[in-house]
Amino acid sequence: MNIAIDMMGGDFAPLEAVKGLQLYMQHTVHAANILCVGDETQVKALLDEYSLSFENENIKIIHAPEVIGYHEHPTKALKEKQRSSIAIGFHLLASGKADAFISAGNTGAMLVGTMYTIKAIEGVLRPTIATVVPKLNGSTGLLLDVGLNADCKPEQLNQFATLGSLYAKNILNIINPRVGLLNVGEEEGKGNLLAQSTYPLLKENTFINFIGNIEGRDLVHDKADVTVCDGFTGNVVLKMAESIYDIAQTRNLQDDEYLHRFHYENYGGTPVLGVSKPVIIGHGISNAKAFKNMILLAEKMIETGFCGTIKEAFHAE
Repeated sequence: MNIAIDMMGGDFAPLEAVKGLQLYMQHTVHAANILCVGDETQVKALLDEYSLSFENENIKIIHAPEVIGYHEHPTKALKEKQRSSIAIGFHLLASGKADAFISAGNTGAMLVGTMYTIKAIEGVLRPTIATVVPKLNGSTGLLLDVGLNADCKPEQLNQFATLGSLYAKNILNIINPRVGLLNVGEEEGKGNLLAQSTYPLLKENTFINFIGNIEGRDLVHDKADVTVCDGFTGNVVLKMAESIYDIAQTRNLQDDEYLHRFHYENYGGTPVLGVSKPVIIGHGISNAKAFKNMILLAEKMIETGFCGTIKEAFHAE
């Protein structure tokens, strides 16, 4: 398998990407082939410094002399910077030279590149992005959408439930994942027009194990494995969780085992669900551990044939 990494994406690029690659190589016996996309001079010097020789048969540098900055307009930058690490990474993925693409760079450019280069799987109305939610009992849940789709239709939320269930089952190894609809009350009929219209669709969806509405306080308890909401709501929840973690850090609570599980590095990045090939978007401040975990996630998505599983599920509908 071939995994392409944007070595120039992230606040600490390309150093942390190289250090993450080193951790990955130390972690695995049968390493994937890694395509390091970035400035050849900078990347090669760091690979040599961290004993990841350019001659290593598992590592290849793909020169990309341009970088898309965080504040650049995504569509405009992708169009004008065809030699950027993100643009070349998507070209490798689209042409079949890479089986997955990872970047901690410009999130907007990654989403635009995904939508227009890889495109959605047939039958998927809108791809979605999810985040892992640590539970108090030690288990793990999934929340989606968390920002890709601010305005949603009931049919889209119904598909998010299917996509989230597939991810929970195949990647998080949760058997028969329970799906809940994030709402302002547990009773059927609660919520705004979107929630009220989505509930019967989820109830009739035989592909998922729908348990009904859940409230915000239920997210960290073991009530649902997959929680569905629109991207506006999900992003607010995600940013709130990140702020709580930051507060815990400033108040010297970083040794708390549960709060530590909120650290982004433990999960690496966010996969775009509903597209034909694995695309993983990392946090802008991704460190070595985060990059290692992003590579491992890409590896698992490829090994399990996860995107093919989604195609089969939506073809069967």
